[in-house]
Amino acid sequence: AAAPHPAPHLEQRPEQRRAADIIRLLTLYRPLIDAFIIDFFTEGLWAQLPPAWQPALAGATPQQLAGLLGGHGGPGAAWPLSLLAFAAAARALAFPRGCPGGSPRPPCQSPHLHPLLRRHIKPKKQHEIRRLGKLLQRLSQATGCERVVDVGAGQGHLSRFLSFGLGLSVTAVESDGRLAGLAERFDQELLRELEKKGGTGHRGHSRHCPNRPRRRSLRPLTPRAPRHVPGRLDPTAPWGELLLPPDPPGPGPASQNPLGGPGGSEDGGRVLVTGLHACGDLSPALLRHFACSPAVAAVASVGCCYMKVSTAPLPPGCPQPGYPLSASVAALPGHQLSYQAREAACHALEEYEGRLRGGSTHLRAHCYRAVLESLICNAHPGKRHLGVQTGRKAHTLSFPQYARLGLPLAGLDPARVPLDSEAVEAMLEQQHKVVAFCTLGQLLAPVVETLVLLDRLLYLRERGFHCALVPLFNPRFSPRNLVLVAARTPLDMALAGLDEDSEDGDNS
Repeated sequence: AAAPHPAPHLEQRPEQRRAADIIRLLTLYRPLIDAFIIDFFTEGLWAQLPPAWQPALAGATPQQLAGLLGGHGGPGAAWPLSLLAFAAAARALAFPRGCPGGSPRPPCQSPHLHPLLRRHIKPKKQHEIRRLGKLLQRLSQATGCERVVDVGAGQGHLSRFLSFGLGLSVTAVESDGRLAGLAERFDQELLRELEKKGGTGHRGHSRHCPNRPRRRSLRPLTPRAPRHVPGRLDPTAPWGELLLPPDPPGPGPASQNPLGGPGGSEDGGRVLVTGLHACGDLSPALLRHFACSPAVAAVASVGCCYMKVSTAPLPPGCPQPGYPLSASVAALPGHQLSYQAREAACHALEEYEGRLRGGSTHLRAHCYRAVLESLICNAHPGKRHLGVQTGRKAHTLSFPQYARLGLPLAGLDPARVPLDSEAVEAMLEQQHKVVAFCTLGQLLAPVVETLVLLDRLLYLRERGFHCALVPLFNPRFSPRNLVLVAARTPLDMALAGLDEDSEDGDNS
């Protein structure tokens, strides 16, 4: 497929330079980013830190660690210059994550969404679909495309907002037949409500958070439901044959291209493609389809689950890896990212900083799990890195209570493992060191995410497309907040004034 004329080489240099600098930084601190925190005691992770850092970190309070993480300083902190330089480099190389109009308050019901569109949706998701929906509306206006394909649509919340709320023509593609069926059920519920209210829905004010000023009436809804297509995206097939059967296959015939004929949509027009937190290789697949398919006018991709992305080298006959995508990053020595590094890139830095500042009891969770790993390995050396999940409230338990829940999940009898020995107590007393080590990993997490997203952006730039990375969501409660936007025409119109389209005080 023909692509736009390549952009001047000079436009690529800053991104290439940043990618190279990130790889140099990660190479210097591989032990930090390649470590599993559960191996803190079994692998002696503390001893792997630079000796000059260890006394300062061991004596730091959670509030001082929060200052190191956020770059705001900390009360009475005296950090080694090399540690300050490391932290400054990590913050400088990561993409800015701030969201215009973002609020530090926790989310609540969004007054910007019609009450019927808020049903079944948590406040975090309300915030995301509204912000991404508005961006897609701008892309629609800039490209002249009113058709949107939402890949990995889940329960259809974004698709429902785009169709009922913004009047776009939407096809929702979802591999999980159960979720697709749930989405259609929610659509039918909404259509019945619209019929009761005369086809437009409730226009008045809805419930809102305390102390929030009332706003003007909401835009009426349109009785235009999205079309749901069960199927999995084939990353190697051309756009006209992009769907594989759902997993597991449904009772009906195999799904066809949701856009109809090879020319694009049912009437031969072009489309926009989006994926909200498209997991693993699904995000790279969306970008490949955009790059190879003239029918796709633009793409807006929000990735997640980077640890599930396939990496080079792959066995012969496999599709291209999800990382690296670009020739620029693939050519850089040391560009490889371990599973641990890619998993770390999914961390919620802002949330961890908040826990440090508040001295949250959540901070003991990593130490508990590291002590448990030591007990498991001592009892049975072959049982390493098991997916032991004791529940979200683990931090509220005493360690013996926690271990009695966790050991059976590893196939061990708690009665045969000493839970109150001096060795266990000595490890629990090192919680502050575990927290400090976690903090250093949190500093590097946005840097790894930046490299993954830079690789995707460079992949598109190398093919001459117009693209940008935009911090669209509030990272305090939506950590994967960077959206990669790409189009075959300039993005100025779509992105101009996007900063002003903030929540205007709404932290939904």
